[in-house]
Amino acid sequence: MNTLKAIIVDDEEFARSSLFFLLQQNCPEIEITGIARSVQEAKEILFNHPIDLIFLDIAMPGGNGFDLIPDAKKHKAAVIFTTAYDQYALKAIKANALDYLLKPIDIDELKTAVEKVTQHIKLFQNQNENDERVSNLANSLSAKSEIRKLTLPYGQGFKMIDVDEIIYIEADSNYSVVHLINKEKITVSKVLREFEELLPNDQFARIHKSSIINLNHLKEYNSKNGLQVFLKSGESINISRRRASDFFEKIKLFTKVSGDH
Repeated sequence: MNTLKAIIVDDEEFARSSLFFLLQQNCPEIEITGIARSVQEAKEILFNHPIDLIFLDIAMPGGNGFDLIPDAKKHKAAVIFTTAYDQYALKAIKANALDYLLKPIDIDELKTAVEKVTQHIKLFQNQNENDERVSNLANSLSAKSEIRKLTLPYGQGFKMIDVDEIIYIEADSNYSVVHLINKEKITVSKVLREFEELLPNDQFARIHKSSIINLNHLKEYNSKNGLQVFLKSGESINISRRRASDFFEKIKLFTKVSGDH
């Protein structure tokens, strides 16, 4: 078994020691080369030792985790973010399809994250693509703005899209098919609920158990053949009775906001 040399970067002693213990007990492929209490200490370890993987806390006094990313890139080290529950941070991490662990760290989630990152390293995943995902995350977190970019797993890599490029998303069993304005369709192993949580609530509407639409691409809606929406791209999609009142409320707000601009 090829071992990965890793470091843990966290300002909290309990978080450092518990992750160290969990890795020793459950992930024999990980060899902990160093433990850092700050970004500065982590930079020194990276400078002196070859490192494959960094377990990186996002929020630390004296420099947040993103300050370490240029060094991680330079030394070609993969990153798994560790974070205490912060709804916004989690949303941004998921939107950029980055590897993360939620504190307190669960053993099974740790094993899955390590397995996933090991596969990525083996595939020599495109580093520039990864940089863009981290950069998007850092921008989202610093601005605390709504999610405007999504990273979708695609073939052997990822595709980054702006949410405005999405016309609608349809459910296909445990998958979702994302329809884009360039007529491309991307099938992703996420259920619609995950997209519903990530996408800007004032711009996207869940109109059916199997459909989310981008209101910017709505042309009209009527009840000639049951409740339906008609999109500018030509598609017609049914609105379920259960979701109709929510849809009409959202349309009211959306048209008011659009009219105010």
